[in-house]
Amino acid sequence: MSNRPNVLLVTTDHWFASLLGAAGHPAIQTPTLDELCRNGIRFTRAYSECPVCIPARRTLMTGTTPRTHGDRTFQTGLPMPDAPTLARCFRDAGYQACAVGKLHVYPQRDRIGFDDVILDEEGRTQWGVTDDYSLYLGDRGHAGEQYAHAMSNNQYVSRPWHLDESLHRTNWAAAQMERTIRRRDPRRPGFWYLAFAHPHPPLTPLPGYLDLYRSVAIDEPYVGAWAAGSPDSLPYALRRNREYAVHLNEDVRRDARRAFYALCTHIDHQLRRVIGTLREEGILSNTIIAFTSDHGDMLGNHGLWAKRCFLENSARVPMLLCGTEAESTGDRSQVPVGVADARLVGLADVMPTLLGLCGIPIPEGVDGRPMVGSARREYLYGEQDEGATASRMVTDDRYKLIYFAAGNRFLLFDLEADPNELEDLSTSPDHARIRKDLTDRLIAELYGGDRRWLAGDNGQQLVGLPEPEHGGAPSQGLFGQRGTHWPPPPASGISVGA
Repeated sequence: MSNRPNVLLVTTDHWFASLLGAAGHPAIQTPTLDELCRNGIRFTRAYSECPVCIPARRTLMTGTTPRTHGDRTFQTGLPMPDAPTLARCFRDAGYQACAVGKLHVYPQRDRIGFDDVILDEEGRTQWGVTDDYSLYLGDRGHAGEQYAHAMSNNQYVSRPWHLDESLHRTNWAAAQMERTIRRRDPRRPGFWYLAFAHPHPPLTPLPGYLDLYRSVAIDEPYVGAWAAGSPDSLPYALRRNREYAVHLNEDVRRDARRAFYALCTHIDHQLRRVIGTLREEGILSNTIIAFTSDHGDMLGNHGLWAKRCFLENSARVPMLLCGTEAESTGDRSQVPVGVADARLVGLADVMPTLLGLCGIPIPEGVDGRPMVGSARREYLYGEQDEGATASRMVTDDRYKLIYFAAGNRFLLFDLEADPNELEDLSTSPDHARIRKDLTDRLIAELYGGDRRWLAGDNGQQLVGLPEPEHGGAPSQGLFGQRGTHWPPPPASGISVGA
């Protein structure tokens, strides 16, 4: 048992795939993650099958897609499905399984198969639960002050962190994982899950990391021709997204990008502490390291913000995998070194990959497939939301089709020639065959209420839903604002955002 590899799975929230130095980003500083890329695989076409927090995390922890695990909308009160979780599979195989950070499950203290969870739920008090990060602040004389900076969890106004550096949730999570690793049973391998809550807003980076980006030229948002006209010309779901930050001026938006990048670099640096602990404990060479995110963030590109859509910044995520190294031979044959792998992968693939590398049977019912080896999928399907804001995606090794049910709208992009999705090809005669092929694949994936979007003699023609006349009242304003949590607020059952 002691020869089995350890596993460190690191996740973030809102981190998009291109936001790595190794991916050629012009501004971001990610020296730790770039080093992991040089020592393993960077999967360049990794997607979140449902790019919003709860469904994405259910996919990661069960190896199943939304169709199987039951959430494609963001159901805050939905328990985990009755299926083996990644943590349970490791624990049943004799591993010690411990998590630090954000789980975003219901009930909030459900351990979903872990032996122990040291929890940070970002001030979600609606269920009357006080998480471990809040307890930590209270023990140090700052009870309830994590949101005293007055920034919202779902907005893009920013300011520096208001407490001591050691009290920032990113430092806290890294420190808790260091201690968890040091407290392990040395006779058993470990599965450690470290879930950083940032760069998800609130955008409150440490002042030192903001200073790091003062002299860096922050890249400007890009806007495709299809998104540059009147907001009324956008698909309904994207029109609603525009309400996130339509009121922010150019300086505030630029500050938001700078603060976002600062939060990412902070995570990158704190990850060095955890890797250093593995090295000092003498187990780094026998530890598999994986890094990913639940989804990305549009961060102003195409005039859009946050997630909940299948454009690249929202749906494509970083996916890094570093294997173990046998000290005597340096053999990393299962996980090659310094490879950029363009195969299509999703969050559902993390579970079978990690289990397979550790020689643990993959449970029946898992939808994902191992990311190592010669197998390749022809296409990947994604689904997000229901009703008027529903969108679906199918992508192959080059093209991506996005479908919006309201108004029966399509976007088609050639990701090889146009990685920033600047030109919509959905009405191009030269791409009619590609659109039809991808549409046929998308129709074949529809189930449940989605089948009502179909008509025609054989029920294979997409007609969608009527498009609402307007976007409605803004929905991403102060509704997610937190107050001071001392004394703890009452359990309300009211969701406070993703």
